[in-house]
Amino acid sequence: MPGFADSFWSNDYAAGLGVLFSKLQQGVVEDRQVLTIARLRAEAEEAYGQRLSDIAPAADKLSGGFGRDDGATVRKGFANSHGVKAYDGMRTEMQEASQSHIRIAQNIRDLVVNPFSRWCDAHETRIQDSQDVLQLRIKAHDKQAEVVKKLRSNYFNKCRLVEDLEEENKLAFQDPESSPKQAQPNPAIPEIKVQPHKEEEPQNEEVFEIGDDVYQTEQMKKILSNMLSTIKMGETKVPILGTYLNTSAGSDIVEYLQRSMGTTSVSYAERIGQDLISNGMLRLIGNVGNTFANSSKMFYQWRPKAFQLAGIPEKKQPLGRTFSMPTTGSDAGDSPVVGTVSEYLSNWNVLNNSRPGETPPQRLQREAREADDKYKASVKKLDELRCELEELIFLHLKFLERCELDRLKAIKTVILDFTGTIGNVIPSLQSSVDKMMLFQETVQPLGDLRYLLENYRTGSFIPKVTVYENYYNKVDEQTFGVDLEARARADKKRVPIIITTILTYLDNHYPDLEGDEARRGVWLLDVPLAQTHKLRVKINDGKPVPPEVFDEFDIPTVASLLKLYLLELPDSLVSTHVYEIVRTIYTTPATDSSEASRVAVLQQTLSQLRLTNIATLDACMNHFTRLIDLTSADEEYVAALAAHLAPCILRPRTETSLTMEEKHASRLVRDLFAHKDAIFTELKRMSTLNHTISVTTNRPRAISTDESNRKALMEERNRALLEKASASRSRATSPAPGPRGHRRERSSGGPETRFPIQTSPTTASDRHRSSLGSLNAIKRSSLEVPGPDGSTSPPDATNGSPLKSEIDGEQPVLDKRDSLGRGAAAKFGPRLPIAPSSQAQDSSRGVTLEDRPMED
Repeated sequence: MPGFADSFWSNDYAAGLGVLFSKLQQGVVEDRQVLTIARLRAEAEEAYGQRLSDIAPAADKLSGGFGRDDGATVRKGFANSHGVKAYDGMRTEMQEASQSHIRIAQNIRDLVVNPFSRWCDAHETRIQDSQDVLQLRIKAHDKQAEVVKKLRSNYFNKCRLVEDLEEENKLAFQDPESSPKQAQPNPAIPEIKVQPHKEEEPQNEEVFEIGDDVYQTEQMKKILSNMLSTIKMGETKVPILGTYLNTSAGSDIVEYLQRSMGTTSVSYAERIGQDLISNGMLRLIGNVGNTFANSSKMFYQWRPKAFQLAGIPEKKQPLGRTFSMPTTGSDAGDSPVVGTVSEYLSNWNVLNNSRPGETPPQRLQREAREADDKYKASVKKLDELRCELEELIFLHLKFLERCELDRLKAIKTVILDFTGTIGNVIPSLQSSVDKMMLFQETVQPLGDLRYLLENYRTGSFIPKVTVYENYYNKVDEQTFGVDLEARARADKKRVPIIITTILTYLDNHYPDLEGDEARRGVWLLDVPLAQTHKLRVKINDGKPVPPEVFDEFDIPTVASLLKLYLLELPDSLVSTHVYEIVRTIYTTPATDSSEASRVAVLQQTLSQLRLTNIATLDACMNHFTRLIDLTSADEEYVAALAAHLAPCILRPRTETSLTMEEKHASRLVRDLFAHKDAIFTELKRMSTLNHTISVTTNRPRAISTDESNRKALMEERNRALLEKASASRSRATSPAPGPRGHRRERSSGGPETRFPIQTSPTTASDRHRSSLGSLNAIKRSSLEVPGPDGSTSPPDATNGSPLKSEIDGEQPVLDKRDSLGRGAAAKFGPRLPIAPSSQAQDSSRGVTLEDRPMED
């Protein structure tokens, strides 16, 4: 591969070197660009490190964040060997990453920016110095070349002057008229013996070829005579050479030839002028050569031959000083050189003349020799300068080639160092990334969500309905949010019509669903609340619900409506008054271990509920147990269904963080599923027994709520209060021990009976007190709904009246199937508990649902 020394040469040296130095300067700019990248990367790394170091303080300024939740995995993280928490670990890794990037910035400055910056400055200086040195030598060479060119021109001019002087000297001192006589030494010379031979005279006569024509001497004489008298002639002063007489411009001669001789073109006129020069009639002055041209700047002197041939006397310039040279009979005085010398000699100072005896021809010859010597010396010096310049260019080209190669190697080294400074920190950054990946693996979204719910739950969705309170206690215009017993009394059913309608609709439409899985999922689907509210608005009017309304909605929405109705009840289906009893049942180990004892206690607890609640609960449990049996539901589904229905069946009076975590309601629902027959058979028996007791004890009716006799009733009530107050003041002190002396005796029964449960009232006063809604209110002694006249209404299948076999304790056998066909709808018929028919048919045993005033 050729190097710089063989690649950047040109005729003037400067062109090739200019290309080279332009590329070298481009390399200098490239170095600056690489340096800029490294410097800006260092600044960016430093700024990035500073911003990373600001992350932790900025995060610490935000209060109330991770500092409050030590248990969350996002905060707690993965307990590694150093016990670093996820958040704290991320925070620490940010600080370490900040230090890593600051180290990267410092390493880039120390290993790349600072040394390479110094090298770039030195390289640029070397390139610039080399360029300056070569430019200086090239200028010196070019200057010497110009000197040689001038000296050559001067030398040529001197030599031309010497030639002109020699030519002038040939005719300098000859007189045109006497020259033939002087040429012959004796008078016999004119006697030429050839004159008698007249035939030879035409042969000796001179012929002139001018242009395309040939002219004889006589013809040429007339032409020259006319030209010399017509063409404008004057004096022309030439620097150094002096003043020439009898000169005419080339344009004047051409103009005459075109006008007088009829030349057709300028070129033909120039050709005639050139022939005049060739025949010795003209000569060019002030320029090198002897070419005729149509120019007003080129002057031609008429030679003495033209004047002699035309027979016109030549104008001569007189000498201003007397010389030893002859002034007549010679052409020396006509020479401009002689005139110049005469002018020079006229101003000659003898004292300052270094060569007093030198003649003008000698001076011209001397000057020609001196110009020749100077020209030779300058050529030799130019050659020496050229050789030195070429030697210097060779050295600098090789030096610049090494510099450029070093520059490219330096860039490669810089890139390697730049990459190394960043690569050295990669292990630490990779370690930081690995730790952060470990931290993200330790974050458990579901666990943190569960932690949030377990620690910060405020309550379940229990809508609180603002009901319309009629002054006369009428509930005919509202269905949702109304007390269950009031709604049943308004419907004249033991179970509200809306519940029986929904359950009957679901029983009839279960077979429409594809498979048991879809039927089981009806109660587990999360139906949008807006969809459920849309159906609720259509039926919330206190009137019986036509089943056609449900056809506009899907089956899960209808099931969701029932759950919403139970949630919006003022009290849960299993009253909140017995929530603590249910909690005790499921938290007592002895009771929990024996299902029989637990079922017995549940029977006693549920017997405290109002008859409407018991009947509604029985209707719902019948529906769900049939669904579970006929769809062959597994334990997982039963558990999920119980969890979904638990808020609808039993709710605490006040929901707290403790009650939200309790599963007693769900366990109660599962027990109702599992022991429905045993529990509700006993409840029906107990309700029949209580009905008999209530009839025999002749319980007074509750005060009517009819507002027509309100004034009389208020007066009677005030009178009774006054009598009671006077009686209490006269009552003797009780012989019972004081509160401090009372001591509860230890129970002697088994653990299964250690509950504050009273299955039935023992005294008349207890029954009277329970009529105001206490937990022991077992005043409803029948499941029939009394008529307006006090007689009981007959059992109705639509409100869930049970069959007689159910009253007697006989349960029908359910036919289990894997899937429900259209003919299986009858199996989902409502089966609700009613009172024994023998007692229900006795109109004198009707029960009035009333709340008696509380007695002290």
